Amino acid sequence: MVNTTSIEEIFEAFNSLRVLIVGDVMLDSYVWGRVDRISPEAPVPVVTVQRRELRLGGAGNVILNVQALGAEPIICSVIGTDEPGDRLVNQLEEHGLNCNGLIRSNSRITTIKERIMAGSQQVVRVDTETDKYITESERNSLIVKAKKLIPTCQVVIFQDYDKGVLSAEAIAEITTFANAQGVPTVVDPKKRNFLAYNHTTLFKPNLKELKEGLKIDFDVTKAEEFQAAVDQLKARMNLKGALITLSERGVFIDFQNEVHRFPAHIRQISDVSGAGDTVISVAACCVALGLPPGFIAGLSNLAGGLVCESLGVVPIDKNRLKKEAIQEKL
Repeated sequence: MVNTTSIEEIFEAFNSLRVLIVGDVMLDSYVWGRVDRISPEAPVPVVTVQRRELRLGGAGNVILNVQALGAEPIICSVIGTDEPGDRLVNQLEEHGLNCNGLIRSNSRITTIKERIMAGSQQVVRVDTETDKYITESERNSLIVKAKKLIPTCQVVIFQDYDKGVLSAEAIAEITTFANAQGVPTVVDPKKRNFLAYNHTTLFKPNLKELKEGLKIDFDVTKAEEFQAAVDQLKARMNLKGALITLSERGVFIDFQNEVHRFPAHIRQISDVSGAGDTVISVAACCVALGLPPGFIAGLSNLAGGLVCESLGVVPIDKNRLKKEAIQEKL
């Protein structure tokens, strides 16, 4: 447990952090409208557009969460030289974000996930993207930029969406350099590179990713079976710690010789999109400050639940999170 004064100090200390986010940044596009009829061309709803909105997506949501906590986020990624890429840069600049680690590629398209919304209901999602790995030249540029920025940062977040920015080679080089600099690495993995994050500080898969990544099955309600899976994960990848998100079952952390499990908070769930991005952002900032594992998991769990109350992908409300952390006596 951290006392109230300490929580105030922790939230103030977030303001002094610089956080490097390496991974797949993209655009989230929302088309909001209403449905009054079915199309005569096919049995589908006709959405009459009322407004459109662009938001930062993928690693961009982690950037916004880190910024919302008061820290300075820096993105290190590869996007296209296309119009969506220009829009993405504009979004970053409008939020006052550092673009020094961004690489523009003539051979790559910028990922856009377009959601057609009727009221609060998502009608369809249209993805324009590639999942091909970036070129060797682009990978080398990414590594050079990351190495230049890491010494100025207090933590590195790998935000992997399997879109090709992160590869085993880049992960290994950046991790080795960060470890040599004494800068912790926090990982939000996906399937393709799951086992590539060796020697990282805190690895944060969800339950499904853990089972698929290790190619095992177990009963999460049986403590011994679950702990054995986490032990296998840590040993196989030489991880310092693991933070497992368990959806409606809360979170589990095994880090610095401490094991904690927190149940999910009862909330009015509107949308779970982006909750994992919020969890990794809060966890990384806590790791950067050297906070106890129980507090890292407890605050991350609280934050993940809070953003689920909002429709769409939104960053955390720092003041509300602080207020609830004090109420919960984390």
